[in-house]
Amino acid sequence: MTMSTYAQVSVVRDNHQAVSTIIVAGDAQDEEAANLLQRFINEQTGVKLAVKIASKLPYHPSTNDIVIGNKQVLPTKLANQLSQVTEDGFLMATHDGVLSICHGPGHGSVYGVVTLLEDYCGIDYWSDHEYTVPSKNQLELPAINRLENPTFEYRQSQNYAMKDDPTYKLWYRLEEPKDVFAAGYFVHSFNKLLPSDVYGKDHPEYYAYYDGKRHPGSAVQWCLTNPEVFEIVANRVDSIFKANPGMTLISVSQNDGNNTNCRCPKCKAIDDYEEAPSGSVIRFINKLARRFPDKQFSTLAYLYTMQPPKHVKPLPNVLVMLCDIDCNREVSLTENKSGQEFMKALKGWAAITDHLYVWDYGINFDNYLSPFPNFHILQDNIKLFKKYHTTMHFSQIASNRGGNFAELRTYLVSKLMWNCDEDVDSLMHHFLNGYYGAAGPYLYRYIRMMEGALLGSGDRLWIYDSPVSFKNSILRPALLRRYNDLFDEAERSVADSPKLLDRVRIQRLTLQYSTLELMRAQETKNIEDVKALLNVFEARVAKYKVPTLNERSNSPIDYAQLYRKRFLPSKKINLALHSDIHFDVKPSGRYAEIPGILTDGLFGGGSFVESWVGWEGTDASFVVDMKSIKDIHSVSTDFLHQLGQWVLLPKKVTYSLSTDGEHYESVYTEVIPENRNRQVEYRQVTSQLAHATKARYIRIDIEATKVCPTWHYGVGHPCWFFIDEVTVY
Repeated sequence: MTMSTYAQVSVVRDNHQAVSTIIVAGDAQDEEAANLLQRFINEQTGVKLAVKIASKLPYHPSTNDIVIGNKQVLPTKLANQLSQVTEDGFLMATHDGVLSICHGPGHGSVYGVVTLLEDYCGIDYWSDHEYTVPSKNQLELPAINRLENPTFEYRQSQNYAMKDDPTYKLWYRLEEPKDVFAAGYFVHSFNKLLPSDVYGKDHPEYYAYYDGKRHPGSAVQWCLTNPEVFEIVANRVDSIFKANPGMTLISVSQNDGNNTNCRCPKCKAIDDYEEAPSGSVIRFINKLARRFPDKQFSTLAYLYTMQPPKHVKPLPNVLVMLCDIDCNREVSLTENKSGQEFMKALKGWAAITDHLYVWDYGINFDNYLSPFPNFHILQDNIKLFKKYHTTMHFSQIASNRGGNFAELRTYLVSKLMWNCDEDVDSLMHHFLNGYYGAAGPYLYRYIRMMEGALLGSGDRLWIYDSPVSFKNSILRPALLRRYNDLFDEAERSVADSPKLLDRVRIQRLTLQYSTLELMRAQETKNIEDVKALLNVFEARVAKYKVPTLNERSNSPIDYAQLYRKRFLPSKKINLALHSDIHFDVKPSGRYAEIPGILTDGLFGGGSFVESWVGWEGTDASFVVDMKSIKDIHSVSTDFLHQLGQWVLLPKKVTYSLSTDGEHYESVYTEVIPENRNRQVEYRQVTSQLAHATKARYIRIDIEATKVCPTWHYGVGHPCWFFIDEVTVY
């Protein structure tokens, strides 16, 4: 960025007299930019500048006019600069008493106007129809000579404001898949292009072969060496492009899920030769790219396809979408042990293509309303992506209303995707002080305190974690007290502004939700304190219309209601409390080493990382020893349903009773129907005995689903079931 010696431009004089005319010297997007400029200058000064279309009148800009578009005469020096502008970039310069905004391909004129309004008029856009426009009696623009090209030519993120506020999307210089991907074919498009419910029954050979058979299903991958598959897909692609003139990019990419790729002899031979399952994918996509050389094809490097092939290279019109889903987020990817596999992939793909799209994950998808202190790594990672030929970037951060610093998070990533060299600390101060007013410094201290606590603890920051995982680190009692002190001070500082107070209280929801989760997992707690906090939380998520707790669309209102029924202590006495458990089939992995979980009186939450015991791909059986003979009226067990994590309900549960531990009588069996609901759910299996039965031992036999069904992401692979509590009355 440089400043010229050209004179300033007067837009509005002190007597509210319009001096400038906005002249559109280009296309429809230049007119959109002109209207945006007109709108905000009018809001700022009370003066509505005239907008004139150059093609409809003799084009002679006068002194102080603002000309937007490339169909204008520029001095030679500026014309030479304009040749350096890339997609979505702009050149904004004063010359001969005029301000010109020119651009490269894309939306550069709109983004130039946004920069003018932000940096020279002092206007800030915060959220959904929430912005600050300082009033001015006059508006003078300094001499400007500013050329900006974005760090990435395509910048995608998430925020609730994009749904209902089109200006927000423009202001944050963001794009959406529908803007560039034909017919919305963005990712996980295999089943859309070759629907298993259409072809699966008659042509199982179109779908992946593994574990000794074909697996036609909505989540399975294709047999990429089948010539009929290629021709069907090529014809579909041709039809889609013809139906969407002007669109040149489509995603032909694997279905969501892992290790569901084809291992038939032909596909396996390719992948063995390429030393990566991505080999057969890139060969297939290259074949499409040759068939349609004037089009672009994107495909995923995700989970099993993350590593690049050894020999084949993506053609120039093939875009590889590389995902870092398995990496932790407490430190940047280059420093993170979990990021080394991704780093290997990033370097490998960058060595064979100049067209990378990086999909980064930056929030807790199981708990949007829990703290996610990762602001300190955003810039390092984004600079890393740029270094290795990334031209398109998606920062997937959810940013639902009420989520952890949803507004700040999108602000920072959008700024960094535009210019990865921005001063992040200054940006954070600017946003917090502007959006939260006097509360901003307290929230800044809260953010930095939590980041420091995370780094000091050595804990990982995972995108599918529970607040309970941090009970001894960033959410330990001493820190919780300090966080709440800061929020108390923040609320007091804006107590006279209902709008600012609401903004602070929305952000405090993440701390309140985390505290409720921590209380849920504590054996000793003040129940009245829990109820009071729960009432506040429920009232505020309702007031602020917080839509969901997680990516599975679980309602926070439902959470509060469920909390009272499920997590608050029952007045009844659980006869199995602290009973011994003897496993006939031990739980899988780390769950085999957790004692007492099934009878500690604590029910697990929506994440399976605590209070649950799990088995993978197998039935289970265990015995509860209550240590003495008791009269039993009912037995209950509780199961988790979370499809996104391959956690499925069992098929059948059977309870048997015994007084001596040798002779058991079956007293109840329940068959559990299949559940395809994407929301996190809890399924209780309860027996109501006809009369009291004496028993000391309860045997619980569980017939698991064992293998993911055809409609699930993990089709053909082992699935889990989780149980968290045995309750006996």
